[in-house]
Amino acid sequence: MDLKELVRNIPDFPKEGILFRDITPLIGDADGYEALVHQMADTLREQDVDVIIGPEARGFIFGAPLAYALHAGFVPARKPGKLPYETIGYAYGLEYGTDELQIHADAIRPGQRVAIVDDLLATGGTALACAKLAEKAGGVVVGMTFAIELTDLPGRETLKDYPVHTILKY
Repeated sequence: MDLKELVRNIPDFPKEGILFRDITPLIGDADGYEALVHQMADTLREQDVDVIIGPEARGFIFGAPLAYALHAGFVPARKPGKLPYETIGYAYGLEYGTDELQIHADAIRPGQRVAIVDDLLATGGTALACAKLAEKAGGVVVGMTFAIELTDLPGRETLKDYPVHTILKY
């Protein structure tokens, strides 16, 4: 199955000159979604993952089924104010300003093997923030996997200290 056939290309979104890779048709196709989740799980299967971190919101789409497939826990990384218990956070830079992700303070135990899962690797900022959160909690980042990688952006360079796997490259 050619998963790229299920990704819709939308020119000039969100602004002129950008070609947006829309995964909505892919995740809406039962066979395509299943194949993608299996391929992503295969990139982490040998890592003996204890916990997967998925950043909101699209990281939830892949992180939860991967946690299930790998018999690992799932930790949602959320924007400030979204988690009801004590949190730890990591602020990171954006092109214009900063953002922050948080996890529950007890979501990762020291020494746990952590994987970062998201839909897209572009600049790598969100994944790096998740990795720093995992390390702040005492976890060890053993891998990262993404559905799509935009190879003309610096994501791999940003994440050069971590094992990175992607399924679809553009």
